[in-house]
Amino acid sequence: MTESNISAFRTALLGTALLAGLATAGCSPTVATRGNLTDPEMVAELQPGQSRRDDVAAVLGTPTSVGTFDPNVWYYIGQKTEKTAFFEPEVTERRVVVAHFDDNGILRQIKTLDKSNGQDIEMVERTTPTAGRELGFLEQMMGNVGRFSAKDTKGKSPGS
Repeated sequence: MTESNISAFRTALLGTALLAGLATAGCSPTVATRGNLTDPEMVAELQPGQSRRDDVAAVLGTPTSVGTFDPNVWYYIGQKTEKTAFFEPEVTERRVVVAHFDDNGILRQIKTLDKSNGQDIEMVERTTPTAGRELGFLEQMMGNVGRFSAKDTKGKSPGS
């Protein structure tokens, strides 16, 4: 091989490696954390029967949600997802901490639920029919022709 062939080969090899690196970086997943993904060590600090509502708020922060029918139940909900390119995001980590308090504000029970405790729910993709008839494209476009004039019924122009 001549010196120019070796140089061309090195340039092509470098270009191929650069393109492969860019392609790999372009397909790396985007990680998103949403909600309050609590730290298990911090949850372990809370002791049922001893910790109070203020203690829970100091350690875990403001709850994501409070029970609708029972304000003595606090929920801390968080999840981490990874999305690669145009694919659907994949849930890699999900954690729900449920704290139950008595009427005096003392923690009675705290439990942690993870991704294995959840259920996937399929969405129903139906539409609700409405009364009346559906207008075609031309009927929609031509429907307002002649309905409006420059003057209203009192002889005044709009806005005056």
